[in-house]
Amino acid sequence: MPRLTLIDAYPTKTSDLQAETEDILQDHVPLDDTPDSHILHKNDHLKFLIRNLSQGFPARYVSQDASQPWLMFWTLQSFSALQIGIDPDTKQRAIDTIMEWQHPDGGFGGGPSQAAHLLPTYASVCCLAIVGRPGPGGGWDQINREKLYNWYMSLKRPDGSFIVSNHGEVDVRGIYCLLAVAHLLDIVTPELIDGTAAFIASCQTYEGGFSSASHPQVIDGVLAAQRPSLGEAHGGYTFCALASWVFLHPYLATDYEALRVNIPQLIRWLVNMQGIESDLGGFRGRTNKLVDGCYSWWVGGAFPLLEALGVSPGVPESVHAKDGASHVNESAENVWDDMDDSLFDRRALQEYILLAGQHPAGGLRDKPPKNPDAYHTSYCLSGLSAAQHRIRPSSTRREELRAAWKGEDGMRATAFSESLCWTEESGGSRVLGSAANRVNATHPLFNLTMTHTEGIMAHFYKQNVPKRTPTATGPGPRSH
Repeated sequence: MPRLTLIDAYPTKTSDLQAETEDILQDHVPLDDTPDSHILHKNDHLKFLIRNLSQGFPARYVSQDASQPWLMFWTLQSFSALQIGIDPDTKQRAIDTIMEWQHPDGGFGGGPSQAAHLLPTYASVCCLAIVGRPGPGGGWDQINREKLYNWYMSLKRPDGSFIVSNHGEVDVRGIYCLLAVAHLLDIVTPELIDGTAAFIASCQTYEGGFSSASHPQVIDGVLAAQRPSLGEAHGGYTFCALASWVFLHPYLATDYEALRVNIPQLIRWLVNMQGIESDLGGFRGRTNKLVDGCYSWWVGGAFPLLEALGVSPGVPESVHAKDGASHVNESAENVWDDMDDSLFDRRALQEYILLAGQHPAGGLRDKPPKNPDAYHTSYCLSGLSAAQHRIRPSSTRREELRAAWKGEDGMRATAFSESLCWTEESGGSRVLGSAANRVNATHPLFNLTMTHTEGIMAHFYKQNVPKRTPTATGPGPRSH
């Protein structure tokens, strides 16, 4: 019997629900621990995805009318994760549909004739990265990047943050979506990102994770430079804030002492979001909440981002400094000498997804006995990818991209090389079960395959991406 979550002498609805969830999860643990007991049912999930794409979504999805780009992205990216190609006719239908979402004043809305919004803009551009192509009718050259950039600037606030839409609210998820698209489409400028890193840093809470926004403190009618670390840390906000920080990190001046993210506190919060054995190793998104399959990506996918900041167990501090680990809180130094090669239990996360995340009828879910949906299918598969593959920035790959760069060596070259220097460590994959369980590696910053990321960025930056070479020797992919 696995160790259960400890409770005090005062049971609550929260503790009762936790105990009930643990009982349900334990019912999904196989009696024997063999490769046959851990199977990714790819054909079932493929049927689930095809049904949604060809027949349409069930009636209950009518509430998602303003999320049409997301429904398409979750479906297309799930195909990519499962190593499934898409036929040309389906690609063209998708492109034509996506372009109906582009707003005449820039950006993309949640559906035809809907207001432009940062989140569906990200989903739409990522869909085009998967199915689009250059040329007439291919989608890529029909994106109005000038209007998109001007719209982005109209959303910018004086403190470096962005509202998600005209008359909308500030949200770090929107900032992440903006930065991801700006890097994909080659529209990053100093004016666009001015002050944004400082705002992101201000969103870190006392727990170590990040909340949706920071809370301005006004003293005698003046906005204080320091903001209290209020708000509730959340897995989705934390991923978006951390990814935004990684996007912005290469552009920060080395002497900008005001910028600090407390890395040890962040790691402490992230690792504590992984459930214990009775939770099957799944991730929760907030303190004292239940595990949920979607956080396999929102929290599990955050760990590769830490490596871009120089946090890598077992790597000497001198290597961290060489690879540019500036702007990491000094108290992070020399803390990780006793850690394993991963900051989270990669096997346990795969167990949760394979044993509890898969629905018998196809598709993936939050947890049993819930039904599958497009959102959880996509992020469970992305989380499975993060657990199977170890992808991190490579200084060798960065140098290759810089050497192949054509044009002025400035911010554009930095955006291109930093975005595409992520490389899978040879011999670093860990696949639970048989090799047939392997899913495609996904880019830690964009949640696209490496191939799709390189394809769309090569087009918009007008560069040739040098052929990849293995980063290190090793025993090769391992199955457990």
